[in-house]
Amino acid sequence: MALIEWEEGRHLVGVDEMDSVHQEFTLIVNRLGETQDPAIFKSLFIQLLEHTQAHFALEEQLMEETGFRGHKDHRAEHERVLKQMHYINEKVQAGKLDFGRAFVEDLPRWFDLHADTMDTALASHLKTMPETDSFAV
Repeated sequence: MALIEWEEGRHLVGVDEMDSVHQEFTLIVNRLGETQDPAIFKSLFIQLLEHTQAHFALEEQLMEETGFRGHKDHRAEHERVLKQMHYINEKVQAGKLDFGRAFVEDLPRWFDLHADTMDTALASHLKTMPETDSFAV
């Protein structure tokens, strides 16, 4: 069973770049939730960390380029999550997969809340901006 059931009405924020990144995030999380192979789990956790770093960097670039007023709080949340992911990744790579599995099982709750609040606010802001090459609405 998938940890995150993708629901367009709930998960799409209406900004193509953000939506495609969110879909990829969902796929990685679901693969992590399904695998029983420790080596695959370790590899996928690294993939999740790298994806999340790029995901957050994209959002932060969009926030900076467009003068999004909620940038400081949104960035602080990204920093908190990445710090936690780095810590959990160290445990996972050392063979302590229970830390990683517990973290991954909690990601759907975090993702839903983050997408519903911070990412939706950012998307709403971006939709008020004239279209540029940096993002598409």
